[in-house]
Amino acid sequence: MALPSRRQRRLGIDIWPGFVDALSQLLIVIIFVVLIFTAAQFYLTTALSGSESKLKQLSQEIAGLKEALALDEKTNKDQGDYLKQVLAELDASVKARDKMQADIADLTARIEESQSSARNELEDKDSAMQQKDAALHAQQDLVALLNQQIAALREQLSRISAALDLSEQKTKDQDVQIADLGKRLNAALASKVQELASYRSEFFGRLREILGNRQDIRIVGDRFVFQSEVLFQPGSADLGPDARHELDLLGGALHDIAAKIPAEIPWVLRVDGHTDKRPISTAQFPSNWELSTARATAVVKYLVQQGISADRLAAAGFGEFQPIDPGDSDDAYRKNRRIEFKLTER
Repeated sequence: MALPSRRQRRLGIDIWPGFVDALSQLLIVIIFVVLIFTAAQFYLTTALSGSESKLKQLSQEIAGLKEALALDEKTNKDQGDYLKQVLAELDASVKARDKMQADIADLTARIEESQSSARNELEDKDSAMQQKDAALHAQQDLVALLNQQIAALREQLSRISAALDLSEQKTKDQDVQIADLGKRLNAALASKVQELASYRSEFFGRLREILGNRQDIRIVGDRFVFQSEVLFQPGSADLGPDARHELDLLGGALHDIAAKIPAEIPWVLRVDGHTDKRPISTAQFPSNWELSTARATAVVKYLVQQGISADRLAAAGFGEFQPIDPGDSDDAYRKNRRIEFKLTER
């Protein structure tokens, strides 16, 4: 077998330095990567160290083969076969190198992805921290504002409390004055009531003198009572001729007494109409309410005509609901049908 030419030998020799340079660059990259991931360093360093040793061994063997080829052509065939084997192993080593480069590239991409994820996570954490700081500052500002408002409210409460204390003192003073005025007023009212009672006694005494002792006109307590038959016909609210005479006498006595009563005494002559409990139902008087009220009103109107001031008179109807005698006899019915005159306060 012919020996390879010098050009072929030079070509085979020139491959190795470039291959070694490439391996050196790869080693630099691997060293950089290994600094980040220690586990990968051990694996890559071991693999590259083994490949470099193997390559050096192959280079030495090739050099020996070249020297042997120059000395002995007989061994060319065996050396050629051996060279093919070496080249095959070299090709396998190149493929292994390419695979390692691919693995390194993949590992580098993973590292970059991990770094990017870590940076994004840090940025998210920074953003969250900034938001928390902003929220904390806002809460602190709110707390400061609330503290200011609380201080202002406390100041207002202090002023209000002082004002309330002053107001309570004034109220106590006023209560004392009111109590004193109440006592004085009660005393004055009692005096007026006693004075009015004396005029009422005089009024009833004059009426008794004028009207005489009659069964149908009598004094009951603080009232002067006329039986209805003295003034009205049964079921009627129109004053009869005799009623006018009786009311003229009553009006004359009231004129005399009214002239004596001081103007500051708020007196009034109340005229109360009462009926018995037997019901009445007519177009004019649907019930005893209307009948009793109409009779009292008729008396008041007549006294106004006789010159009694209207603001000193009052009319009220009680129907059958204020009986003197609760019985069902004619005498009880007669007693309950009445007109009462009461000199009282407004």
